[in-house]
Amino acid sequence: MRVLAIGAHPDDLEILCGGTLAKYAKRGDEVYMAVATNGEVGSIRHTREEIAAIRYEEAKRSAEVIGAKLIWMNYPDEFLFNDKETRLKFIDVIRQARPDVMFVHGTNDYHPDHRTAGQIAQDARILSAVKLIETAYPPCDKIPHVFIMDNVGGYEFEPEVYVDITDTFETKCKMLRMHESQDELLRHMYGMSYVEYMTDLAKRRGEENNTQYAEAFRSLKTYPITGGHYLLP
Repeated sequence: MRVLAIGAHPDDLEILCGGTLAKYAKRGDEVYMAVATNGEVGSIRHTREEIAAIRYEEAKRSAEVIGAKLIWMNYPDEFLFNDKETRLKFIDVIRQARPDVMFVHGTNDYHPDHRTAGQIAQDARILSAVKLIETAYPPCDKIPHVFIMDNVGGYEFEPEVYVDITDTFETKCKMLRMHESQDELLRHMYGMSYVEYMTDLAKRRGEENNTQYAEAFRSLKTYPITGGHYLLP
């Protein structure tokens, strides 16, 4: 199986579906991690150019933990917009990965980049198979099924299905710890522990699923529905 997860920022995927991606990779599936923005404003001591380069390297190291392929889209952090050029880029990312299943942000998450990335990805999944829309990669031969990832903190999200990530939780933590610069920023701004914050949500979803740790998802309920919960690992 081919799996594509699209996150707005470096670290979003690790927080919201890292354990699930690790399970896919563990069983031998081909996993792609696409990151829309470059994290260029996520620092208290580096320039935009410096932190963007740092966060790219951190994202690469995280993907390497599970042997995933990183697709770095390099849009400006905090200024992701739904326009023609961006939609074409998302279409091309889907065509590059040619996924059976996609994981995307919900359109009611707290962050505008999350909402925008989620909406574009949902809109682009059908267009990725339209032959007369030309991009660098050829059109997909099928439309992937889409799972909506949990919102950050679990707010305003009603889970439909859970993935038990108890066996890959430590891998999820290892992936997240690769994002050292973001951990530094969050400790400075909010006095919070990056991994502890993620762990709290994984524990809460685990309790709801009668497991130790879990991640929560919903299937995209728009035409055409091309898969189902059986596509989860």
